[in-house]
Amino acid sequence: MNILNARKAHINIVKNITYQTIKIIYPQYYTSGVIHFFINYHKEENIITDIKLRRVFLIINDNFPVGTVTIKENEICRLFVLPEFQGEGFGKYLMDFAENKIWEKYNSIQLDSSLAAQNMYLKRGYNKIESCKIKTEQGDFLYYDVMQKNKMPHCSA
Repeated sequence: MNILNARKAHINIVKNITYQTIKIIYPQYYTSGVIHFFINYHKEENIITDIKLRRVFLIINDNFPVGTVTIKENEICRLFVLPEFQGEGFGKYLMDFAENKIWEKYNSIQLDSSLAAQNMYLKRGYNKIESCKIKTEQGDFLYYDVMQKNKMPHCSA
């Protein structure tokens, strides 16, 4: 298993991982209007911009891309693992990678937590700092939390 910086040639791979995860996992948590909002939010144009800025990473297992994460300064975004590979440690590996990249420059990490991932983030030491609500085009409401994790100071003996 390894992680590589996504290139322009990977746009469809990142898009597929993102959309497949949203379409299969999110209906357990959200209405169709909210799912449509997520698909639109992660549209190809946004993925292309992030790839050009070298913010997008893919996790590869046996030469097959199984997940993706986007890192924008001290924020973890667009973290998705294909549904058939969830529960095998790929999400944890992506989170470890993203956190370590961010800790190199920042003392805190922020992310927007979907309902599907909230327990994982709480277990990793993230705290809710804000609850948000967005009304979708279909009139549904998306509720999510902004979460933050602070770097632990080093102790010197």
